[in-house]
Amino acid sequence: MTALRASGFDVVALGSAIVDLLVPVSPQTVADAGLEPGTMTLIDEAEAERLWGHFGAGGQVVAGGSAANTAVGVAALGRRAALVGRVGGDDLGSAYAEDLARAGVSFEVGPGPAVPPSPSGGTGRCYIIVTPDGQRTMRTYLGSAPDIAPAAVDAALAGGAGFVYLEGYLWDAPAAAGALQRAVSAAGAAGARRALTLSDPGCVERNRDGFLELIGAGAVDVLFANESEITGLWGTGDFEVAVAQTRAHCPLAALTRGAEGSVVVGPEDTLVVPAVPAGVVDTTGAGDLYAAGFLTGLAAGLDLKACAGLAGLAAADIISDYGARPHGDIRTTARSEGLLT
Repeated sequence: MTALRASGFDVVALGSAIVDLLVPVSPQTVADAGLEPGTMTLIDEAEAERLWGHFGAGGQVVAGGSAANTAVGVAALGRRAALVGRVGGDDLGSAYAEDLARAGVSFEVGPGPAVPPSPSGGTGRCYIIVTPDGQRTMRTYLGSAPDIAPAAVDAALAGGAGFVYLEGYLWDAPAAAGALQRAVSAAGAAGARRALTLSDPGCVERNRDGFLELIGAGAVDVLFANESEITGLWGTGDFEVAVAQTRAHCPLAALTRGAEGSVVVGPEDTLVVPAVPAGVVDTTGAGDLYAAGFLTGLAAGLDLKACAGLAGLAAADIISDYGARPHGDIRTTARSEGLLT
C-alpha cells in the first residue's frame, strides 16, 4: 500500500492491525482447548499456530484491531476513514487489507516495497472465542502490528484529517512511540483534532504516566474511556471524582458505563445519556463503535447529546450479534432516528 498524500479524511486512525478470528463455541470447547474462560492474554507465535489448528477452520476472519473497528464504523456511517497500521507480508496481511477496502476504509501502511520487513514476523491475530452467554475468551498474537515507524505516518494525511484517533494499546509498543508523536504533532500543527481511546484498564495501568503527559500537554481534544479506565487514569475508585478530574484536564470526554449508557464531559456541562436498548450477544467492539458514532456526530456538526445518541446506536448494533462490525445498515437506522441527515 502507498500512503495517500491527500487530505480530506474525517478520521485517520492509528492502531494495531490485528486479524480477528471470531469463533462461537460451547464452554466445553473452551475448556478442551486449555483456556481459562473470560480472560485476555498475549501469546507467542507458536501458541497462535496451535490455536489456529484448534479453531481456525471454524472461525470468521475479519480485519480488526480497536482502531480499525472504529474506522470501519465511521465508514459505515457515511464518513471517510483511513487506518495507519502494520501487517506482515503474508496471506493474512493481504486478506486484512482487502477486507478493510471492502468496508470502505483506506489502509495506509501494509506490506509493500516502501515498507521494510517487520522484525516481529507475520500479521497479528486475535482469537475471539465467544460462548452463548456472550463471554469472550481472547488470545492475541501481536506479530507485526506494533511495528509502525514514524515514516509510516504521512504528516499531510494526519494534518488534513478532521480527527486523528489514537489507540491506547499502541502505548504498549515502544516501536510505535515515534509514529504516535509524529501524528500528534502533525495534527496539532494543522489544526486537526486529536482523539485518544484508553483501550483497556490494564493498558491504563501500564501507560498511565504517558497518557497523563499527553493530556497535560493539551494534545487530547477528545478522550474516550469506560468507567474502569477513567477511574484508573485518575487513581480513584469514585466515578464522580474521575468526572471532575476529566473536566479539569480535557476539553471533551465521552465515558461509557455499559447498560447505564454514557456520560459526556465538557468544560462546564455533563450530559448523562441512556443506553440504546439491545439484546447482548457479544460485547466485542462496543467501545470501538461508540467512538465511531461519536466522532461521526462531531464531524457532522451534531450537538453533544446527538453525538452520544449516535454513538449509543452504533454500540447497540454491535452487541446484538457476534463480531465487531456493524450488523445492519446503521447509517439508514440513524437517519430514521433523526440522528443523521
